[in-house]
Amino acid sequence: MRLQHKIAIVTGAAQGIGRSAALRFAKEGALVVVADIQDKVAETAKEITDAGGSSCSIVMDTTKADQWDKTVAFALENYGRIDLLANIAGVVALDGPDTVIGLTEERWAHVVGTDLTGVWLGMRAVIPTMIESGGGRICNVASMAALRGLPNLAAYSAAKGGVAALTRQAAIEYAADNILVNAVAPGTINTPILAGVEPEHLEQFAAAHAINRLGDPGEVAAMMVHFFSEDGNFLTGQLFPVCGGWSVK
Repeated sequence: MRLQHKIAIVTGAAQGIGRSAALRFAKEGALVVVADIQDKVAETAKEITDAGGSSCSIVMDTTKADQWDKTVAFALENYGRIDLLANIAGVVALDGPDTVIGLTEERWAHVVGTDLTGVWLGMRAVIPTMIESGGGRICNVASMAALRGLPNLAAYSAAKGGVAALTRQAAIEYAADNILVNAVAPGTINTPILAGVEPEHLEQFAAAHAINRLGDPGEVAAMMVHFFSEDGNFLTGQLFPVCGGWSVK
């Protein structure tokens, strides 16, 4: 097992990539604190413990600094340290226009607050305890929207581009503290966020990838395991597309 005895915090763990990452980390031997704004995150923890792993859950809002403080304290109370942080919680504004002129201030603030500010707050909360314990690893979730101009994704693209830049900055800032910071840039992944999307649009999303299908959440989780395991010892500041070849088209 590649993450034996590592302590991980995973946000967005109630569903989608976050849930798959939490389950995969536990399978690799990690002890996992699963966090989400939805209380059904407890189901993810139960699935891990039912399979023989170790997990505890907490309901929290990643956009609130005090919620991050609570989550870090919860992790330390249960496991004593934090080795890994997977910043996965995110939103997409699919229920209305996400264009420069179509966005409202409220919708901009919601998307950027969740997808970028939440990532910063998570790193700010966790890095001091990682420094105290001798190091750690962080993987943030960006998007192909950080690398491509995509229609109707203005706030989302801005936030995910910010995640990519913040990842590089943190990697440089904290390398001397033995903290490695990387990010993944998923293509279109088959998660509940796509519920309600018309089939013809899903076909278009799939066709953007060279392998002509949507990604699976577990395929993103697998790359995060790579960053967190010994195989990632010489990697920091990287933004790795997990996109079925979209990035090379």
